[in-house]
Amino acid sequence: MHRALPDYVASAGDGLYVVDTGFHRPHFDASFLLVDDGRAAFIDTGTAYGLPRLLGALEALALARDAVDWVIPTHVHLDHAGGAGALMRELPHARMLVHPRGARHMVDPRALWDSATAVYGAAEMARSYRELVPVPAERVSQTHEGMQVQVGRRTLAFADTPGHAKHHHCLWDEASGGWFTGDCFGLSFPELATAQGAWMLPTTTPVQFEPDAMIGTVERLLARRPRWMYLTHFGRIGGSEDAVQRLGAQLLEVLRGVIALGERERHRADRAARHAALMRGQLDLYLQSLHAHGGTLSRDALGQLLALDLEVNAQGMAIWLDR
Repeated sequence: MHRALPDYVASAGDGLYVVDTGFHRPHFDASFLLVDDGRAAFIDTGTAYGLPRLLGALEALALARDAVDWVIPTHVHLDHAGGAGALMRELPHARMLVHPRGARHMVDPRALWDSATAVYGAAEMARSYRELVPVPAERVSQTHEGMQVQVGRRTLAFADTPGHAKHHHCLWDEASGGWFTGDCFGLSFPELATAQGAWMLPTTTPVQFEPDAMIGTVERLLARRPRWMYLTHFGRIGGSEDAVQRLGAQLLEVLRGVIALGERERHRADRAARHAALMRGQLDLYLQSLHAHGGTLSRDALGQLLALDLEVNAQGMAIWLDR
């Protein structure tokens, strides 16, 4: 019998709990705790600062730490996997399942830390991420297309899903008819939902955004006719096959607009002016799409809420355009 859930944990039904890791702001970064027949798995972990919340979720559900069989980052970007090593250190029975292109960074995270520090600086890395804890190689297993694992009586199946990152996989949960999408099915923040439902925007963060691969991945996820999508940013969306298809169509429309924006700015010689144009152009697209969806936020309010996403999306687009 578990006690009342803390305010940072929400039940999504089907044995699934959404843990708000506290990264950046409330309702921005989720870790999913899947529980079945007394066994458990964490899918994405947030940063090391979120560790007390993940362990608190186990405690609230009266789950022993050795009930966790798997820790599964969808990819090794730090808002998804920065706390994975610290979590593994607290879970004696768990194994980590990670995309083969990301496995080495979990065993030896120095290059991951150094590359992020080159972008954000040492002070910001300490403030936002604290540390990256290496995972012993013998506790790390690499996934592959079609691989399946059990969580209690429940099956999770892996799909190799490039577009956002080459080291990205998504997980299909047959029991609930849902995908754990990491960053492959965009972002959908609760603050931007309207009477028409959730609203979607794509994520094009550095350094491996590939437009064609991203479109292909979104279409592949939709082809499974899911009832739910479990987004790290943020939470469970959908509710029916038709609802998810509508969400996917809206995401692809905005994504194609973002790609067209990039193509228009591809040959601008002044890099600072190009970055500014990508920031403005994204915000224009998002505002138009959100208002068509019934949203009422002003341009300034939307820009403030999405400030981090606009910045990193523009950076990722620039790297794509320069390749």
